[in-house]
Amino acid sequence: MSFLDKAKEFADKHDKQVDQVLEKIGDEADKRTNQKYSSQIDRGVDEAQKRTGEGDTYQP
Repeated sequence: MSFLDKAKEFADKHDKQVDQVLEKIGDEADKRTNQKYSSQIDRGVDEAQKRTGEGDTYQP
């Protein structure tokens, strides 16, 4: 099993945790850019969350 396969399997098994990490990464990127790209960052985080496991499970 390749590293990529293992990463995909992990993301599928731990979707909620992966979504939370993606949200934190987006928040940090937003903070570091002084919210200049908020809508693009939010859209990127949403798309990434949809593509891991069952989809966006993060509920702020």
